[in-house]
Amino acid sequence: MIAESDSKNDCFDAEQLARLGRVDPGLLSPIVHRGEVTQRDRVLLLARDGFVRARTQLINQARGFAKSLGTRLPSSSSEAFPKRVRASVPLDLFPGLEAMLAMIEQLTGEIRSLDREVERLCATRYSETALLRAIPGVGALTALAFMLTLEDPDRFKNSRAVGAYLGLRPRQRDSGALRPQLRITKAGDALVRRLLVSAAQYILGPFGADTDLRRFGLRLAEHGGKAAKKRAAVAVARKLAVLMHRLWITGEQYEPIGYGQQM
Repeated sequence: MIAESDSKNDCFDAEQLARLGRVDPGLLSPIVHRGEVTQRDRVLLLARDGFVRARTQLINQARGFAKSLGTRLPSSSSEAFPKRVRASVPLDLFPGLEAMLAMIEQLTGEIRSLDREVERLCATRYSETALLRAIPGVGALTALAFMLTLEDPDRFKNSRAVGAYLGLRPRQRDSGALRPQLRITKAGDALVRRLLVSAAQYILGPFGADTDLRRFGLRLAEHGGKAAKKRAAVAVARKLAVLMHRLWITGEQYEPIGYGQQM
């Protein structure tokens, strides 16, 4: 229990040993099963994620096949990829490429259909997502995935616990004066974690609005090059998760400047 913990330091280890000594029931974490409706709606998000991954893999394969024959396929968005390729590459030179393009188009159609269903669910069954979508960078998909994964916001002792639940907190292996910088735990749901990091990257990007989250992330990214920017995105994702839970549980309206100071 202690050796495999993601939060390992002398103080925490001593506390765990003391709790074990008095058989503290708080050491036992209850297993929470999602409700049937929640689980069914999550399948929609997982199916969409699978389609997106399959489409990306096909696009990368098509580029690889063309490159091996001395041709570089044009840059484009995933949605426009088939049209751009057909307009610039003679398909008769690459047997099988047209079939790949057709499959990419089919996957894009399925993804759009699921996106419409996500919007419908947000508008009808999960209207609280509107509170979360007020945050720049948080769309219907991220808000819905966040709510379906947590399901019950009241089961967390505080909003900060959500960052750890989603695996966005750094591991700890402290001992005495040694404080190594470690990667995040990556515990919990990988899909929500990816969506939060993507939202954080948008917040820190050139189109991100001026918010407390953006200012916080840019300060972290100022020094350290590419590695610092990656750490900043993860840190913003963690703060974003805390903020989203806070808005959800309180019903308060999001304020881009000053709200984080109230937490």
